[in-house]
Amino acid sequence: MRIAVNTRLLLKDKLEGIGWFSYESLKRMTIAHPEHEFIFIFDRPYSEEFIFSDNVTPVVIAPQARHPLLYMIWFELSVTRILKKYKADVFLSTDGYLSLTTKVPSIAVLHDLNFEFYPKDMPKVDLWYYKYFFPKFARKAKRIITVSEYSKSDIHKLYGIDNDIIDVAYNGVKDDYFPVSDVVKVEVKKKYTAGEDYFVFVGALHPRKNLVGLFKAFDFYKNTNSGNAKLVIVGSKQWWTKPIRNAYEDMNFKGDVVFTGHLSSIELNRVLASAIALTYVSYFEGFGIPIVEAFKAETAVITSNVTSMPEVADDAAVLINPFDYKDIAAAMHKVESQSSFRNSLIEKGKERAKLFSWDNTAEVIWESIEKVYK
Repeated sequence: MRIAVNTRLLLKDKLEGIGWFSYESLKRMTIAHPEHEFIFIFDRPYSEEFIFSDNVTPVVIAPQARHPLLYMIWFELSVTRILKKYKADVFLSTDGYLSLTTKVPSIAVLHDLNFEFYPKDMPKVDLWYYKYFFPKFARKAKRIITVSEYSKSDIHKLYGIDNDIIDVAYNGVKDDYFPVSDVVKVEVKKKYTAGEDYFVFVGALHPRKNLVGLFKAFDFYKNTNSGNAKLVIVGSKQWWTKPIRNAYEDMNFKGDVVFTGHLSSIELNRVLASAIALTYVSYFEGFGIPIVEAFKAETAVITSNVTSMPEVADDAAVLINPFDYKDIAAAMHKVESQSSFRNSLIEKGKERAKLFSWDNTAEVIWESIEKVYK
């Protein structure tokens, strides 16, 4: 079998959510199935670290697809030509974008449909593309893979896709996440928070991550509780919108907020494992990988009671209303002040983390490919 794969999000030193999903699942599949050929389609020069095995043939095609107009050219013209040239049996797209003109059976990984629920969080031209094309991609696909039962339900309800052709492949979590010693925790706190305890947020600073609510919650927490705890924000400011900036500037305790920017996996684990708790209070997630990363790092988790997050966290986290900053603040106080409660969350999280494995993710994707190739 010859499997063509959209690998445009495999970017050296710039892997984020979908990029890591692609990296971890494709690495396992290509190595596990040496009898099959994989055509990796890039939109720019690639790094050799992404050519996982001898059965991978990398192809670079123009243009670099990072704008709706360029998406259309890349997928409808360039990708279609490559699929025909290499006589692909299946086309797998790990970011959900498909070619509508190809006749090659296609599999789309639709991680979530957040743009259908929160359209104001996206630039208008990107929103137009998503709203117009993604329903078409969903109907074009021979099979769809998504990362949670919640997202599967959304795809079924919003796009009318039969549940029987939607497979759920939960995200995994890398082995880079594990608990650290008390000595390391002291070092981390000295480096980032002048030795003080802290809560941590991990993720792109996107509107749906609810930084506005988190900043309000932290301010309320500081106003109503004694102590010197800080809030550490890990992630790039790519989506640093006016509402997020205003919420930060309006804080009374903004001096206690520490921005680290993007961190390496090693440093991220150290920061995550040394925190009082992860405060991951998004108002929309298709999965929420940092929740499981925190479980593996043996850090307590505070997360939202909406979309996929209760499915991922189950009873191993404090579930809060992301639209009520006082509810978030109350959870922060409870986790910080009640060590026995915090430790019980950590123990539940350790067990919960065992359910999420990139090996399982890759296996579900491979089974989807086999269903399409029959």
